[in-house]
Amino acid sequence: MKPKLVISSGAGISAESGVSTFRDAGGLWENYPVMDVCSAEGFVRNPALVHQFYNERRKGLMKCQPNAAHAGLVELEKWYDVYVITQNVDNLHERAGSSRILHLHGELMKVRSMRDETRVYTLDEEHLETTPDTRDSHGDPVRPHIVFFQEAVPNIERAIEWTREADIFAVIGTSLAVYPAASLLNYVRPGVPVYYIDPRPAAVPEYVTVIPRPATEGVAELIRLLRPEETARK
Repeated sequence: MKPKLVISSGAGISAESGVSTFRDAGGLWENYPVMDVCSAEGFVRNPALVHQFYNERRKGLMKCQPNAAHAGLVELEKWYDVYVITQNVDNLHERAGSSRILHLHGELMKVRSMRDETRVYTLDEEHLETTPDTRDSHGDPVRPHIVFFQEAVPNIERAIEWTREADIFAVIGTSLAVYPAASLLNYVRPGVPVYYIDPRPAAVPEYVTVIPRPATEGVAELIRLLRPEETARK
């Protein structure tokens, strides 16, 4: 049985693929504050604007490809059962080939029924755009399958469960400022090795091994550290 390696990834792992964040634009999108386009209140107030925002993000995602950091996590599956908990709404982990992925904040390429949240639909490159008038096959209006600000994070309990079971835990590309994702560190069992990859790392406890590099370089270093010795010598 392989050891369980649990990864918590943030925006930094996708930055080198060209996926932009609000932090890049000073928290604005075409001069709209983040709360106008990414909050539950904003969606109620102006659903057309929110649909437009996510339409544009999907178009941008189509131009991006997984990078060496995403691919490196797939390589680690040779030696570990790798579980990826991501704050990212992009699908780059999936496109790179990771086997087990849990999205905390939703998925950009999916929408769901506003009447039955269990009805979730995956969009494709030919159908990237939705509006308040878009309906599913049941006649329900749909919304982005995104956890808006002011909404609960439904997958956090499962993420905590994965974290508690980790034999090794790694944080990649996050400022550790976004909760509840940042709290996962608190659920790592005592004595479990913890790695933190970020070019501008936040303050962390002494037991955490900090790799102050961009995600692609940091994951390469993580592979070097975690690769079994016999394989490393070949």
